Amino acid sequence: MIKTVDLTKVFGDFVAAENICVNVLQGEVLAFLGPNGAGKTTTVRMLGSILKPTRGYARIAGYDTVKNSREVRQIIGLLTEFPGLYQRMTGIDYLRFFGELQNMPRQLLRDRSEQLLKRFELWDAHNKPIGTYSKGMKQKLTLVRAMLHDPLVLFLDEPTSAMDPHSAKLVRDSIADLRRDKRTIVLCTHNLAEAEQLADRIAIISRGKIIAQGTPRELKQRLLGNPVMEIRLAEPANGLVNYLAGQATVLEAGKDWVRYSVADPAQFNPALLAELGRRQVSVVTLSEVSRSLEEVYLRIVESDPVGNPNPAGSGQETA
Repeated sequence: MIKTVDLTKVFGDFVAAENICVNVLQGEVLAFLGPNGAGKTTTVRMLGSILKPTRGYARIAGYDTVKNSREVRQIIGLLTEFPGLYQRMTGIDYLRFFGELQNMPRQLLRDRSEQLLKRFELWDAHNKPIGTYSKGMKQKLTLVRAMLHDPLVLFLDEPTSAMDPHSAKLVRDSIADLRRDKRTIVLCTHNLAEAEQLADRIAIISRGKIIAQGTPRELKQRLLGNPVMEIRLAEPANGLVNYLAGQATVLEAGKDWVRYSVADPAQFNPALLAELGRRQVSVVTLSEVSRSLEEVYLRIVESDPVGNPNPAGSGQETA
């Protein structure tokens, strides 16, 4: 659904985005992560046919974002970080205006507007001026606008900013629903927990370049090493430590628990449980120790010195 090759944007002497190469399949969620000014918004604007690339190209569902910009704009929904809102319009009039720009049939426009406003708990305010809306309400309204014409691809820049936890959950649930409906989503966010929850793949951008990308699990394994497992027993774990020492890396151990890392837990753990069963050792729990995307992100960005743009993987890889 999304393919970019050497996508680059230069403003005068400033390179805002350089050699952005990604492939995003139908129904995937790709999250762009990176510091402020890293080039995420510039990249999204090129993908949305708002900015013309200086070099390279992008295609959305086969349409070139420069040569076929009209077609691209008809099949995408775009939520920008600072969306323009007509403060004196009512919420329903605002949606009607943008729906007509997309040539939506009137009845479909009315039905979709009511459905989405109710879904995001804005229906009670649909006849009120947008200027009276809270920040969170305005953010939800612009998301409704982006989803109104049921686009194939959505570009969402900080979709849950300024929202209370309940509203943010509504948005995250909607993104998950869109993914299940095979809609393709590019998400820019500083909320790393949100990115880890929603994204199939992550691309980390720094100084205009993709410096690492992959699934959350791939990035964790690449930067943090093999998965870490914790097993807890109903008895002292001394014998277990000795057993694991020759087959895995024992990291920590307590009276009745052991943490270890292993390259292929899907193969190793069942064999371990089978062995403990033969020894009649009672296992209380066996689980993977959670390692956050924040650890990965900070390690990648902080290890990105000037002159070494790619500490964690080639920017030529595809997402």
